[in-house]
Amino acid sequence: MQGLRGLAWLLVFQSIGEGVSRGFSLPLPGPVLGLILLLIALRFPLVRESVGECANFLLSHLSLLFVPVGVGVMTHLSLLSQYGGRMLVVIAVSTWIGLAVTALVLYWPDRRETVVTADGLKGTER
Repeated sequence: MQGLRGLAWLLVFQSIGEGVSRGFSLPLPGPVLGLILLLIALRFPLVRESVGECANFLLSHLSLLFVPVGVGVMTHLSLLSQYGGRMLVVIAVSTWIGLAVTALVLYWPDRRETVVTADGLKGTER
């Protein structure tokens, strides 16, 4: 019963987020707003315990959620054999680009060095 209450909380917050997103024409998707609201609501034990019970149930059956994906791959094996190599290259290149951009963004603040000028004032130099 507690797990069903948790599932109800999840659906309620997703619905509220969807309503707010559509009602105010926000650029964020409704489920994202619902997750933000859920994050705030998890401070209360009533919500936290029931959602935790539901999350444990869903995580214990997580492998079942991959069955539709596996069936989809199996029904489209001809496409996978035709475009599989290209897809592998695109996935590898996009992963490397994402890693490079992340590394550059993380490295960028370290490039600014603090220097002391002749009059004793501190400044930044690139």
